[in-house]
Amino acid sequence: MKKISYVLLALFAHQILFSQIKSIPERKSQKGFGKIDFLLINMPVSNLPNEQYMGFSGIHYNLLLKNSFYSGMGIYGAVSGLRGGFFTLGVNAGIKKHFSNQFYIDTGFHFGGGGGAGAPDGGGAFILPHFNLGYEFRNFSINGGWSSIDFFDGGNIKSHQLNFGIEIPLNYVYADYDQTENELDIVALKKSDWNINSKRTSLMLHLNNLMIKGSDENTNVQKFDNASIKLVGLELANYFSKNWFAFLKVDGAYHGIKAGYMDVFLGGGYLFSMNKKRTNILAKFALGAGGGGDVDTKGGFLLSPDISLEQQIFDDLFISLNKGFVLSPDAHFYTSSFGVGCTYHLNRSKMFSEEKNISKGRFKGFDVITKQDVYFNAKRDSNPIENLYQISLQINLSLNKNIFVAGQTSFANFGNAGAYAEGLLGLGVKTNPFFKKSTTFFTQFLGGAAGGGDISSGQGFIIKPSLGVDYQLSKTFNLRASGGFVKAKKGELNSPFINFGIKYTIALLQLK
Repeated sequence: MKKISYVLLALFAHQILFSQIKSIPERKSQKGFGKIDFLLINMPVSNLPNEQYMGFSGIHYNLLLKNSFYSGMGIYGAVSGLRGGFFTLGVNAGIKKHFSNQFYIDTGFHFGGGGGAGAPDGGGAFILPHFNLGYEFRNFSINGGWSSIDFFDGGNIKSHQLNFGIEIPLNYVYADYDQTENELDIVALKKSDWNINSKRTSLMLHLNNLMIKGSDENTNVQKFDNASIKLVGLELANYFSKNWFAFLKVDGAYHGIKAGYMDVFLGGGYLFSMNKKRTNILAKFALGAGGGGDVDTKGGFLLSPDISLEQQIFDDLFISLNKGFVLSPDAHFYTSSFGVGCTYHLNRSKMFSEEKNISKGRFKGFDVITKQDVYFNAKRDSNPIENLYQISLQINLSLNKNIFVAGQTSFANFGNAGAYAEGLLGLGVKTNPFFKKSTTFFTQFLGGAAGGGDISSGQGFIIKPSLGVDYQLSKTFNLRASGGFVKAKKGELNSPFINFGIKYTIALLQLK
């Protein structure tokens, strides 16, 4: 009888272990790389004297797909010359082919939209092909070669030039999106192929204020009289050690000055935790580009030292306060910055951590959406009314299976408004999948900053509610379509819109 009991107990234990293993989702890997590049554009003769070149620098992230093909997104900004505030957003596609262990050829193109700073950008649409030779080191690679840029929708910026770039591998692991909000015991995870050191990522939504400083002779002080530029934006940080991190920050003005100011920063920082990791102090330093809204930043290159204080309010949700400066190297543009934000930390611990409070893992849904917007009969301040077209990038983080937080940035690419851009934040709600789990309906409400391109957006604050549908093509890709309206609070922009795009969806492991 005892032998039979032992056999039954062993079979029962085996069945439990087998069930746990079967319930753990497959860990998938995606190779990718980040890139920073620079090109010197030969500018056409215009109303600005002695402007021969505009320094143009970009930040990109690309996924490495099959057969040496890659694709991703990138944002460019002016960093030298006379066009501070000139920004673009676009999609990348290309092929990287090695012909030795270290050397490779990279050929492809960047297509997008944008403009600003009074440049002859037309509707904003441009294409930027390149042909580069690269050399791969152990932890990074460098490349350079020929490129050409053409603002072909009525713009006059056309140039052939050399370009230079540096790339670093940025790979990640994920599960299929249908694992969103599934929880697993930490013991089961440690017995699976998820038993790896996790990487901490954080997403902050913030409101910031730039108080213009300087002497009475300063151009910006004379123009704005120490006004405060009120900004809304997001910051995405990735930790490459326990305390050191790199971050990307994007802001847009919604009040305080004429609409149109924005900035983009790439930087690094150090986090110091205390109070049982419920309180964090972060020291940051970033380089970037900024301008627009009639703000004079000369070439657009900016520095941003900052110190922030974070306090935990719920699980992985923190509220933050920051104080710092945003300025050009010669202090021609000089501001004191202060703001408040809400930060969400993902994968804040390591799988091998000895902290006893880590008991489970949960998968959080993460979406990246690229789409094309059409605003019907978008009103202008001085030009005739016509449709506005823009390329858009949206990032969603699921709070649960049906609610998500969203950040979006968009740049005009057709419609005679090349300098128009948006930076929006908001919340959305989505249904569970219908029709054999192929179709999902959603609604979202976004609000934030917009301006430029003669679009009548007042001081820049707009709202943008919409309804839409996603149709699943594969486990990671969906087709997306939506419609709604966009309205400026203190401007005449009040237009219905539609958009079409592609959504990339994955689930990331969060340890709790």
